[in-house]
Amino acid sequence: MQHDQEASSGIGRFIDRLEENALALMLGIMVILTFVNVIRRYVFNASLIWSLELVLMLFAWMILLGISYGIKKNTHLGVDALTNVLPTGPRKIALIFASLICVIYAVLLMKGAYDYWAPFAGLDVTSGRWFPTGFTETRSRAFMETDQVPMPFFLNFLGDLINDGDSYSKLPDFVPYTMLPIACALILLRFVQAFIKVLRGTQHTMIVSHEAEEAIEDLAAQSKGT
Repeated sequence: MQHDQEASSGIGRFIDRLEENALALMLGIMVILTFVNVIRRYVFNASLIWSLELVLMLFAWMILLGISYGIKKNTHLGVDALTNVLPTGPRKIALIFASLICVIYAVLLMKGAYDYWAPFAGLDVTSGRWFPTGFTETRSRAFMETDQVPMPFFLNFLGDLINDGDSYSKLPDFVPYTMLPIACALILLRFVQAFIKVLRGTQHTMIVSHEAEEAIEDLAAQSKGT
């Protein structure tokens, strides 16, 4: 059992580092592209036309991944003034209810994300207004491309895969929109994990708790120490 826990902890740390490195890489690329574009524009009177669109794309990716990572680490802000005054029993019931609402919301979000992305991948959207009940025949939007981002050579296979053999001159919209179902699936996974932990009693909040109060207490302790 101890070995399994250590292995699980090791896998968890690896995933944490992977997510953190992915977020850091996106931020780094954004900074570099913006810096290079500013230098080119004001020094050489030229610009990378596609860089702004790519930066916006990476910014959206970073936000979507950051949401799921924040859920995992309980770093999202929330209001707990009411639940903190409840006795232990009702407080846990309120937390279970809130966790269940989050899971249901994530399912709805996942459906909406898939239905938005599916036409760009040449797939059918789901039927059902709230929850998927099947699939509905959908007109493909796989031919649609970004405005300026050039098509990387290593993605040329996408033309045969989703665009009936037609090649792309620009990066297809399928690529940036793929982050929507991926991120929403991660959000759903994080909420389900949190819900299970709440039921088991190993997690007692879904949000960061008393961040401002703790910061003030730390400053007060530091001032007393000096």
